[in-house]
Amino acid sequence: MKYNIAVVAGDGIGPEVTEEAIRVLDRVGERFGHTFLYDRKLGGGAAYDETGDPLPASTIEACGRSDAVLFGAVGGPKWEKLPGRLRPEQAVLGLRKELGLYANLRPVFLFEELADASPLKHESIEAGLDILVVRELTGGIYFGPKGTDTIEDGRVSDPVLASCIDALSPPPGDGRIAYDVEVYTEREIRRIGVAAFAAARKRRNGVVSVDKANVLESSRLWRGIMEELHEDYPDVKLEHMYVDNAAMQLIRDPNQFDVIVTNNIFGDILSDESARIAGSIGMLPSASLADGDFGLYEPIHGSAPDIAGKDRANPVASILSAAMMLRYSLSLSKEADAIEAAVKAFLENGFRTPDICVDWSVRVGTREAGELIANYI
Repeated sequence: MKYNIAVVAGDGIGPEVTEEAIRVLDRVGERFGHTFLYDRKLGGGAAYDETGDPLPASTIEACGRSDAVLFGAVGGPKWEKLPGRLRPEQAVLGLRKELGLYANLRPVFLFEELADASPLKHESIEAGLDILVVRELTGGIYFGPKGTDTIEDGRVSDPVLASCIDALSPPPGDGRIAYDVEVYTEREIRRIGVAAFAAARKRRNGVVSVDKANVLESSRLWRGIMEELHEDYPDVKLEHMYVDNAAMQLIRDPNQFDVIVTNNIFGDILSDESARIAGSIGMLPSASLADGDFGLYEPIHGSAPDIAGKDRANPVASILSAAMMLRYSLSLSKEADAIEAAVKAFLENGFRTPDICVDWSVRVGTREAGELIANYI
């Protein structure tokens, strides 16, 4: 079988780790008789440097006609002073919106071989770690109305800010002002809730919905809709938790969680916290799914420009993202299992990239890690 994969490697270590994922995919193709065709496109800072646009139309078109998208990472200090609409991060945000990728699945697991790399005490993780964070991806504060202005004599030109200023007590003084608005519709909340409950039925039948319903109106809507959905999934246990408590509970007792479902910004933060519990942010993959089989697959880490080009990046998260792509978008479960088993063999044999290296292990670079994992397929 032939599969068309759009590849947007991005910036920093993105190209390095993505190439190792491709190396492993090619080995899977040889082993199982598949052909993966890669359509490499620009995105992020690299795209801005070449075209003036972090997400060129040609990249959107290529991703839309592919079977799946393999994404690297974007951003870096070089582009920090660009206006928001031109920032490298618009590449991934734009693709999520353009391709309808509303459900972000971030599995959080701890390889037994990496228990020493977790900052938690062993008794907290002795039963292992297996959490699925289901993050709503196309709504919320990242995509809501936003703007900046300057207050002069207590007035602004932006009508949204004008109404905000009228509601503030005490009134603000003159100076710069900015706003970002959290907006959620019933449809957005309901569909991510369905994804979470359906996932829980395939796991351990537990959902913790994370919100800030004691403060935010959008969270009160979120909580109400989760309660309504629960009536359709009576076999799944539903709990509600404020986001500040959830952040604490992940450190105190991570094994109490099965599936966490939450909004865009809370999910962004909690999934990165969870990744550190698992030993390294360089180990964990993610899938961003639309309705049907289509998805974008990326490591949850950033572009790490400080180690770009130094053969120090951990490619495991990108490689496991490729495994998720095989499983969720291409329906190649045996092939996905082979990649996951190869990563485990890599760790069992004592190989470690710098981020997870300990005294007794064999330290390897990005490229050698990819080669070794491919050889275990």
